[in-house]
Amino acid sequence: MRRSIRLRRYDYAQAGAYFVTVVSRGRLCLFGDILDGEMRLSECGRIAQAEWFRTATLRRYVSLSVDEFIAMPNHVHGIIWITEDVVDAVGAQRRCAPTSPGGLAPGVVPASLSAIVRAFKSATSRHINRLRGTPGAPLWQRNYYQHVMRGDDQLAKIRRTIATNPLQWELDRENPNARGGADVPSIDEPWRE
Repeated sequence: MRRSIRLRRYDYAQAGAYFVTVVSRGRLCLFGDILDGEMRLSECGRIAQAEWFRTATLRRYVSLSVDEFIAMPNHVHGIIWITEDVVDAVGAQRRCAPTSPGGLAPGVVPASLSAIVRAFKSATSRHINRLRGTPGAPLWQRNYYQHVMRGDDQLAKIRRTIATNPLQWELDRENPNARGGADVPSIDEPWRE
């Protein structure tokens, strides 16, 4: 059985900001290259970026900002803002049911961070696999990294990290050719000193 990396008893459908990192399976560099410290997206990278921002179009309780997202060669970083509870047309709150009749896995709360990331991974996998001629092939690692944002200082650090991430690619632990080894601070923990 896999150990959960989520906070125990934390409601991941509640309003707030969540820093998310999703890594390609096998850390395969599909989304582009970094040239002179700038990310150059491939067609797969453009698909991942478009699907990320499509999330807010499809889910009115999600807010995303361009300065809070980056596609790297083999992973994406972004901040997902879940806004206030949304009441649907029949008056039911969006997160009242523990599972979804629409096909979510048991235990995945509708409109939660897990449901949002799952939908993003599914949509990008479908589009990129169609482009690559690899229907059904796994595109993403099984899980994803998340951090619940706590305060403006953390938010500012995460935004700086996202903005400068391409400049750190040679040291990034997700880079299969990284220099520096295990002592390099993780890009996934920029709020830590």
